[in-house]
Amino acid sequence: MKVECFLLLSIPFLSLLVVSDATTVGGWSPIKDVKDPHVVDIANYAVTEYDKRSGAKLKLLRVVKGETQVVSGTNYRLILTAKHESATTNYEAIVWEKIWLHFRNLTSFKPLLS
Repeated sequence: MKVECFLLLSIPFLSLLVVSDATTVGGWSPIKDVKDPHVVDIANYAVTEYDKRSGAKLKLLRVVKGETQVVSGTNYRLILTAKHESATTNYEAIVWEKIWLHFRNLTSFKPLLS
């Protein structure tokens, strides 16, 4: 009985230890490898979707940096460089993805001022 009570009371404390090493739920975490094919795919989706909505004709050059946020799925906040005609501009794109549903939504796409 004592061992069972101890184990039952220990579970919340053990879960706190696990969570303290993990990223805070809802907080943003840096993406370590912005050249990861999935990250580049998300960036390409953001540029393509922005082009569809705006009529622009941007070409993705590279992902500069990015962060992820755990929500009901994952938010990707990417800083990317894209080219329009001869002008090269950095943009911030936010894409919400639910990978298990094959769902993506561009929630924000805006140029960054230099």
